[in-house]
Amino acid sequence: MTNQDLIEALRAADAVQYGEFELSHGGTSDYYVDKYLFETDPHCLELIAEAFAEKISEPKLAGVALGAVPLVAVTSVETDRPYVIARKKAKEYGTAKRIEGRLEDGEEVVVLEDIATTGNSAIDAVEALREAGAVVNRVLVVVDREEGASERLAEHDLELDSLVTASELLADQ
Repeated sequence: MTNQDLIEALRAADAVQYGEFELSHGGTSDYYVDKYLFETDPHCLELIAEAFAEKISEPKLAGVALGAVPLVAVTSVETDRPYVIARKKAKEYGTAKRIEGRLEDGEEVVVLEDIATTGNSAIDAVEALREAGAVVNRVLVVVDREEGASERLAEHDLELDSLVTASELLADQ
């Protein structure tokens, strides 16, 4: 699989849309990458899992709830690595955990995320994982919107690695 294969699959799934969109951090954009369109497309999921698998060396995966759960699940199957899910906040019932799944103190974890804009949701997930005892140095995303996430993550001693950048995804459209 090549980078171009993934770009074509994301486009074929109509995940890239043009217009005026409000983003989760409050800003606006003239394009939107609809993660739910590519995360519910079996072909896109397969390509993403294969691409993530090529980049992963850490023994455990973590997905940011809710958006990255399908991504971490298919990547777990592709790599035969276990995963945990990092919630935005602890649930108020049951076990009331912020990290779901088995996580041992000192375990090295890579965080998988769908789209990085500011990096805030990834940073929140990493902080929760670190508080739970995980060692986290890297965040892998499907699409980096190239709007400062890499720099913000670096401030938290994190490397951002993406399968596709917005520049690549939007080129020749």
